[in-house]
Amino acid sequence: MVNHEEPVIRCRWAAVDDPLYVDYHDNEWGIPCHDERHLFEMLILEGAQAGLSWATILHKREGYRQAFEGFDPERIARYGESHILRLLSNPAIVRNRRKIEAAVSNARAWLELGERGIKPVEFLWDFVEGRTIHSHWHSEADVPAFTIESTRMSRALKERGFKFVGPTICYAFMQATGMVNDHVIGCFRHAELTTSDS
Repeated sequence: MVNHEEPVIRCRWAAVDDPLYVDYHDNEWGIPCHDERHLFEMLILEGAQAGLSWATILHKREGYRQAFEGFDPERIARYGESHILRLLSNPAIVRNRRKIEAAVSNARAWLELGERGIKPVEFLWDFVEGRTIHSHWHSEADVPAFTIESTRMSRALKERGFKFVGPTICYAFMQATGMVNDHVIGCFRHAELTTSDS
């Protein structure tokens, strides 16, 4: 007897003919992350996305990792004008001065958290009380652009000198790092992530 496998149902935004995008949806988006370097990377990348598609950033991700030295905040925090000019001439990233300068200032603000005795991972996860918020959306049209939690995160980050961290950017960051599980109910990842967190 022929074994016909059930088709995999994903969030509609990931139902594209792009292996990189599908892999990101299946193996990263919505998975709880407590790795400090990865959280910093996603904060920078989400800010870089502003006004652009996530696909654009995803396909430049390796370029970003090389250009920003593995997203090492200590190295990035030391960048001066010569570094910024070098980055502005790098086609592997989005060459937007404000976004590049924001990455540098965000690295400095990130380090400042530690200097004040604040652990960035705990600071960020505190906005969801340390646990993933599991949404139960039936359609992507139901998913909000921002929430109370992302608005609070945005305000707190801005107060500490971060840039390109509006409520919508913060919410995208929360979705990407698993602070929120916004896979729609019909997506195979929704049940998997909800079960793994129970």
